Amino acid sequence: MRHEPPTAYARDLAYVHHDAFGHLARDAAPVVLGALRRVGLRRGLIVDLGCGSGILARALTEAGYDVLGVDLSPDMLRLAARNAPRATFRRGSLLDMDFPPCVAVTAIGEPFNYVFDPRSTPAALSRLFRGIHGALEPGGFLLSDVAGPGRIGQGQVRQTFWDRPDWNLYLRAEENRAGTRLTRDIVLFRRIGSRYRRSEEHHTLRLYPPAAITERLTGAGFQVRRLRGYVPSRLRDSWPVYLARKPR
Repeated sequence: MRHEPPTAYARDLAYVHHDAFGHLARDAAPVVLGALRRVGLRRGLIVDLGCGSGILARALTEAGYDVLGVDLSPDMLRLAARNAPRATFRRGSLLDMDFPPCVAVTAIGEPFNYVFDPRSTPAALSRLFRGIHGALEPGGFLLSDVAGPGRIGQGQVRQTFWDRPDWNLYLRAEENRAGTRLTRDIVLFRRIGSRYRRSEEHHTLRLYPPAAITERLTGAGFQVRRLRGYVPSRLRDSWPVYLARKPR
């Protein structure tokens, strides 16, 4: 039975994320394309998990690849359909994916960390990795960034405020002392005409030690290389990027 996915990144947060926080997806595109071309995979399907507003999907379709984007948020998917009209998009939980044959799978922006789906457990992540490995062509790969302990500092709280002409956003992020969980409380005011519309969201992320992710990927059959980020985005040691390739 399919699990009905919860709602996340509703209309105003989806708009703001696309407007101001799309740099990882943009910077990941040349990494994906370079890794594919180095092994001669110049055509084929790329599955973009947590595809958001379609920034990466657009770059990949413009380079000649087919793209299937998957996301929980219908508001993100509406943006994605406009931004990347040559891609195909589907709403659903990553844990319900039946992966078609593909040359690459991308998961940019911590989608493996989010626990919007209550079935998101370490064991479920291992099953997901095995499903991805089985669908990939030899030489294909999974590219993903996964947050780990110390993402903001174990036992630490970080508060940030963004003030833009048409929106204001307050973010309170807290990592537990064990470094296993990160919560984000978001309060957003978006200008609509002469008024501001308020919305709130609460996000929870499970944090995975890098060694645990590497072990799960290798256990699924991947050869794993850890990157420091995308170019030019450089991420912290507690937020590594994994290029996990299926051997030929």
